[in-house]
Amino acid sequence: MILKNGLVFTENAEFVPADVELAGEAIVKVAPAGTLDGEEVLDVSGRYVTPGFVDIHIHGSKGSDFCDAGAEHIETMCEYLGSVGVTSFCGTTMAFDEPILTNILTVAKPYIGKETGGAVLRGVNMEGPFINKAKKGAQAEKYVMEPDTAMFDRLYELCGGAIKLVDMAPEVNGALPFIQHASKKCVVSIAHTCANYEEARAGFEAGATHVTHLFNAMPPFAHRDPGVVGAASDYARHVEMISDGVHLHPAVVRSVFRLFGDERVCLISDSMRAAGMPNGVYSLGGQTVYMTDGKATLEDGTIAGSATCLAECFRRAVSFGVKLESALKAATINPAKAVGLFETLGSVTVGKRADVLVLDKALQPEHIFIGGVKTK
Repeated sequence: MILKNGLVFTENAEFVPADVELAGEAIVKVAPAGTLDGEEVLDVSGRYVTPGFVDIHIHGSKGSDFCDAGAEHIETMCEYLGSVGVTSFCGTTMAFDEPILTNILTVAKPYIGKETGGAVLRGVNMEGPFINKAKKGAQAEKYVMEPDTAMFDRLYELCGGAIKLVDMAPEVNGALPFIQHASKKCVVSIAHTCANYEEARAGFEAGATHVTHLFNAMPPFAHRDPGVVGAASDYARHVEMISDGVHLHPAVVRSVFRLFGDERVCLISDSMRAAGMPNGVYSLGGQTVYMTDGKATLEDGTIAGSATCLAECFRRAVSFGVKLESALKAATINPAKAVGLFETLGSVTVGKRADVLVLDKALQPEHIFIGGVKTK
């Protein structure tokens, strides 16, 4: 398949007029516009040719949750995500005890890297349970616990090393030795924390490189007490941001790109099972969630994840005034780099996996290719 005369988003995060050839599961050629021909040609003049979106923090969608006991729920997520242009994702857990997490990872393991015709599950984002109860957000307090390296190692081995990220509040007892240990196996992300600047800095110095949903479930960024956000600006490799318009004001979304630069921001959905569903009552981590007009909350009003897919978060970031190239980089290249997937996906590059979108001027997917197979 040749995608002809498109505006191709390169791994340098710029659009260039080009033709792209897909063969099998791979991107095999990228050439100047109008120079490639073949048996199957799709004229994409005036459209954007981009990588598929990579969501490294997502709990659920379309009525299913990664933590549900049943492979059919993973398949539902794969199907829905693929239909909106998310081609790779990390299933994200909540704070649970080891037996529950063991069951979740046992169910997920056969799906790591498995082709289902939709988005591909690339790994696990372990958001709990090693967090601070005072900033638990929508996590169930009864499952929050102090860091346990032995437990982490058992879960890591159980899923064949598929844990890509693990969250940690750096100020809790035992956090720094845990970070030093876990950071040798996966990305450690600072999250659900009351840490001040010095405590967060200590976490980064111990080996953390990432921050989970910046500004949410952490102290505010103040001029005399910059907290996690200030430490992240100095030390973090990547920070996550939910640009759904609910978790953060549009001005904050723009400010994050200015403060961190577009090479360090990862857009995420943090969506729960209400994404792609009508208003109603749902659940997250064993707690009841009420979703009304795109806002998901617990009974006490606490925001409980988002109800917005990454593709829509990307479009909203652009609508908030973020440069198109920057928002696209934050939804494709950066998250792939953050979890060690960029060698094989995340950009329209010869030799990489053919997860490719053709977006119209409204940034809606007109055509979707997943592993070289046209799904839309």
